[in-house]
Amino acid sequence: MIAIFKKELWSYFGNWSAWVIIAAFSLIMTLFLFFFENDSNIFDIGLASLQSYFVLVPWLLMFIIPALSMKTFAEEQQTGTLNWLFSQPLKVSELVFGKFLSVWVVGILCLIPSLIYLYTVYVLGVPEGNIDLGMTFGSYFGLIILIATFAGVGILASSLSQNQIMAYLLGVFMCFIMYFGIEQLASYKLLGGADFILQNIGFYQHFMGFTRGLIDFKDVAYFVFVIGLSLALSNHFINKKK
Repeated sequence: MIAIFKKELWSYFGNWSAWVIIAAFSLIMTLFLFFFENDSNIFDIGLASLQSYFVLVPWLLMFIIPALSMKTFAEEQQTGTLNWLFSQPLKVSELVFGKFLSVWVVGILCLIPSLIYLYTVYVLGVPEGNIDLGMTFGSYFGLIILIATFAGVGILASSLSQNQIMAYLLGVFMCFIMYFGIEQLASYKLLGGADFILQNIGFYQHFMGFTRGLIDFKDVAYFVFVIGLSLALSNHFINKKK
């Protein structure tokens, strides 16, 4: 598993794709938070808070994480190297988990430049340091676990697809439906009391708890369950390709 993890990390950083993704991610967030005129601009809001960042990031991640995960199995199958991996002395579960960890790590690295935003808001606050650090660090924890969840869903999409384009489109679709689609469907209140249950099936409500600085065991358990289910299904579909 560690060998697969190192191999995948090298494939991301060795050909500059991870560096480009991290740089693009940081540039887009900087423009929205500090330069573009919009409801997320920190200067326009006038509050010493990174709440805008934590609202915007999931939308960008649901496009970036599937871009990272689309190659994990779809490319292996497209190039014919999946059969070679099957011949190696490793379990399919180790293969799946090693690839999952590599996508998760690159996703987390996308968040590192945002520490500059945190320092900027901390210094510009009146008085200096007038920022809710509990809510901020709770939101970062939520983002880290949300990245893992998107990575699990992206790995599942890649294991179901024959090529990278299909893996990417399916991954974006699944992430969008789970994060925003279910939440919007529940907001129409078409199912009466069942709307609350539907709302809790999606990612949005569980992630919002973290952005309020609340690290609830139920929310953590929910995301861990979704990640485990995604990887278990990926393991099943890859095993069927043997």
